[in-house]
Amino acid sequence: MWRSWTKILTAAFMVTLFACNEDMPDEGDLSSIPYNPVSYDPNLPDYLPKLTTPADNPLTVDGINLGRHLFFDNILSGNGTMSCASCHDPKKAFTDGNAVSVGIDGISGKRSSMSLVNVGFTKNGLFWDGRAATLEDQALLPVTDPIELHTTWTDVENRLRSHASYPTLFRKAFGIKNKSEISKTLAAKAIAQYQRIILSVDSKFDRIRQGKEMFDDLELIGYSLFIDLEGSDLPDAECHHCHTLDLTTADAFFNNGLQFSTDLNGFKDMGRGKITGYLADNGKMRAPTLRNIFYSAPYMHDGSLKTIDEVLDHYNGHGKSSPNKDPLIRDLGLTPFHKEALIAFLHTLTDTSYLNNPLLQKPN
Repeated sequence: MWRSWTKILTAAFMVTLFACNEDMPDEGDLSSIPYNPVSYDPNLPDYLPKLTTPADNPLTVDGINLGRHLFFDNILSGNGTMSCASCHDPKKAFTDGNAVSVGIDGISGKRSSMSLVNVGFTKNGLFWDGRAATLEDQALLPVTDPIELHTTWTDVENRLRSHASYPTLFRKAFGIKNKSEISKTLAAKAIAQYQRIILSVDSKFDRIRQGKEMFDDLELIGYSLFIDLEGSDLPDAECHHCHTLDLTTADAFFNNGLQFSTDLNGFKDMGRGKITGYLADNGKMRAPTLRNIFYSAPYMHDGSLKTIDEVLDHYNGHGKSSPNKDPLIRDLGLTPFHKEALIAFLHTLTDTSYLNNPLLQKPN
């Protein structure tokens, strides 16, 4: 009899417990948080190309906002001391002002931090060597790089899922229904959205393109040198081949004579060749944008040139010898006045108006 009552009470308890568990809310459930994505229009001038935005990652206000929080948050690093913004400071044209960047363990990398200004237009591979095809691919790599943020995405995902604010931000950005859906893929998409709106479209050069302003005399001479203006008796400074207007980059890779080598296997940094496997690509690096160039010193992939004057002297001195040095890296015959004019033109590419965009600023 006693055993029968024990079985009955146990069964009743289990039924009650199961019923209670059914009524208990899922602590990871986010479905009660509104999901109302609003598209973001970057409002680009008609002379610029379209942003390279994947169909599965359209720009939205909440997506960009999530990316902004992630970009500035040390939560992406192994010891909580660095963020994306540590190497990409908005006030330095999204570079860090160092010859080469230093990661969380105090280890120096071998390359300079690239500017992210107008990075959303890139189509032919990111980083100096082009190893990432898209901004979504690029955003994944620094987190796990042992010299950069040096952690794992598994750890980062767990931190984001248990965070007080991020589950809500991910819900609003991507419509996820549960914290468990927070992933490295969505984090990378958000960071990519943020980077796509780092846009320089309001420099003096842009206003000139729109007919709102005009070059002064010195700027016009510099412009003529830069693009080899037809009919001009000025020398060709050969700038526009690698830094095509209006983005001031050809979105391509060049050997600009920065590294000496007697053969194609002798470069200290193989650059693009290490990625493609093509011998002819050894020593080639991406040509960066020249927009906001005065905020992104030092220059070149290794940060070896400290000033614009040094950069112009490098090209005017036709660089260091190597088998595949670009033939346009030659004796330019530029005078001090020519260099002064080129610098005046380069100043017309300065534009910090993007710093006024609330969606690009560091969260409070």
